[in-house]
Amino acid sequence: MSEISDLSKLCIHTITTKPWSLQQACEKYSAKGIKGISVWRETLETQSLADSKKMLDDNGMVPVSLIRGGFFTGSEQDRQEATDINKAAIDEAAAIGTPLIVLVCGATPGQSVKENITQIEAGIEAVLPYAEAANIKLGIEPLHPMYGDTRSAIVTMKMANDMAERINSDFLGVTVDVYHLWWELELEQEIRRCGKNDHLFSFHICDWKLDMTDMLQDRGLMGEGIINIKEIRQWVENTGFSGYNEVEIFSKIYWAMDQDDYLEMIIEAYLNKS
Repeated sequence: MSEISDLSKLCIHTITTKPWSLQQACEKYSAKGIKGISVWRETLETQSLADSKKMLDDNGMVPVSLIRGGFFTGSEQDRQEATDINKAAIDEAAAIGTPLIVLVCGATPGQSVKENITQIEAGIEAVLPYAEAANIKLGIEPLHPMYGDTRSAIVTMKMANDMAERINSDFLGVTVDVYHLWWELELEQEIRRCGKNDHLFSFHICDWKLDMTDMLQDRGLMGEGIINIKEIRQWVENTGFSGYNEVEIFSKIYWAMDQDDYLEMIIEAYLNKS
């Protein structure tokens, strides 16, 4: 099993250090030798897209992905609004120079799983030509089943693979997040399947704490929980994936602490527990 010895493949999501602005995140990450950054759309709201790109460029940052697109389900009006929102996200991704948008695909209570899946597929197909024209890839992120009520009807790696294969575009793939997928018995073979199709677009890491107090906003640092991150990373790398290891942590606990101290903890956990 390969060991991590440097920060060359470390990417941090801006949501991980949520109290920091995009400018602060760029400066703080860069100062530690971290060049990968995945940008959450809300960090773009306080300045122009041109200024956002300048912040990234001036600090030598590599924008890995934009988060997030998706939420394709609901009424006809909801679905049309989702198309417009996703096209706007594609424009943002192109403007700041990131090649990928991660999709949290959506689910609407009261609709069947099949109906939600059908609407998600139609929603992706509606925006895919726009993404292709902008040279922006879309990554379906399967979420843990606990989010299957309102966040995503795509709740397994197999479901994400199935949809990517049905749509069959070079611009549509899958985002693998250990927090959502660690429990799957056939995860290794589904990751292998994804890689064989050239659909493995990005890889997210954090940990699942046994004493979690909030299923959304109490994720753990790598090594703080039960996920065998190194094993899953090896499965991902065995496909030929050579992209970034993206640290995505939602945590009220960590957001409340000094973010400089927290960044040091992220680096230590990444080097020793990932």
